[in-house]
Amino acid sequence: MLTQAPKGTKDVLPEDSYRWQYVESRMRRAAAQAGYREVRTPVFEHTELFQRGVGDTTDIVQKEMYTFTDKGDRSITLRPEGTAGVVRAFLESGLYAGALPQKMYYLSAPVFRYEAPQSGRLREHHQFGMECFGAQEATVDAELILLAYSLFKNLGVSNLTVHINSIGCPKCRPKYHAELKNFLGERVGGMCETCKGRFERNPMRMLDCKEKRCQELVKDAPATIDMLCEECAAHFEQLKTCLDLSGIPYQVDTRVVRGLDYYTKTVFELITATKDGNLTVCGGGRYDNLVEELGGPAMPAAGFGMGIERVLMLLESEGIEIPKPEQYDVFVTYMGQGKLPAFQLVQALRNAGIRADMDHCTRSLKAQFKFANKTGARLCVTLGDDEVASGKATIKDMRLHQEQEAALADMPEAVKTMLKNESEE
Repeated sequence: MLTQAPKGTKDVLPEDSYRWQYVESRMRRAAAQAGYREVRTPVFEHTELFQRGVGDTTDIVQKEMYTFTDKGDRSITLRPEGTAGVVRAFLESGLYAGALPQKMYYLSAPVFRYEAPQSGRLREHHQFGMECFGAQEATVDAELILLAYSLFKNLGVSNLTVHINSIGCPKCRPKYHAELKNFLGERVGGMCETCKGRFERNPMRMLDCKEKRCQELVKDAPATIDMLCEECAAHFEQLKTCLDLSGIPYQVDTRVVRGLDYYTKTVFELITATKDGNLTVCGGGRYDNLVEELGGPAMPAAGFGMGIERVLMLLESEGIEIPKPEQYDVFVTYMGQGKLPAFQLVQALRNAGIRADMDHCTRSLKAQFKFANKTGARLCVTLGDDEVASGKATIKDMRLHQEQEAALADMPEAVKTMLKNESEE
């Protein structure tokens, strides 16, 4: 057990980390283009934050949280989702008193849920999310949907659709709940135990059940969009108009309700079709009451989250290759009295912004070249007694099989020139 990762966790090894870095760089770029700035919150919070913020009727709070009592007898929970912690930071730092809207994103934030590990969702996985506070117009909802959609398109994902719905607000939802309970009253007896428990406390969550028999029983349930108040209906129409103007494919899906209690009005999912069925790769919506529920002022807000592991899985399933970066530009080999001069040369190359290394294992010259080839180094410089004495060495292009002599003092500039020339070939 000592050398085995806990169930539901996975190492990201050096030969794979470049894929994460590539996707993360695209996520940072998408956020920056729309003015979202990074926020980093603790990996654990007081348990009450998630009980109040996420909702005690959710599967996350009821079944999946990693909760423990610390040495100060405080109940602490490892972060099961990103939004509640961002709202807490927003309140604690008084950002609501600044210029609004406040746009924030989090990236590669570890999230912990005690559930059966599945493809693209581990007990510890990582999320990218964007949150916008202080903007009530549906243009923000549309902006978030477009940012997520464009991110996937820029990564090369082609088979992608946007599913949107409105689940109303505290004004119109009680009427809908009553209608829904009336519909479900004769059916609840045949549903799963989880749905039976939700019937009184949060019947809308029954529409989100993944059990096939429950899905069959609720397929003809009344839709939230048929019972929206005037404000919610106008907001939803504005959202659809914005999406129409953007030209992205979307559909109204009245079964999208999301699994967290804090959502109001807009909810959405980005879904792609796979050989194993539909896969939700991003989900979000509006949560206009969450800031106030956690002790802050009335504050409209919206956001989304996506699992990075699931994004990478999607790219792989669609055959989208992420370019693998080379480890080194230059590898310096040596023999005889060339070890310390090689060390000095490596430092000079690195100081010039060139990725460089040398042998640190006292290999033979032949073994050093073999290792250099394994690393994919584009150029190789060898220092021996003659090179040290003359102050000159030969730069070998390992791909084009070309050579160029340069003074050791001029080596960084000579290397940059050769790298530039090779990239233009």
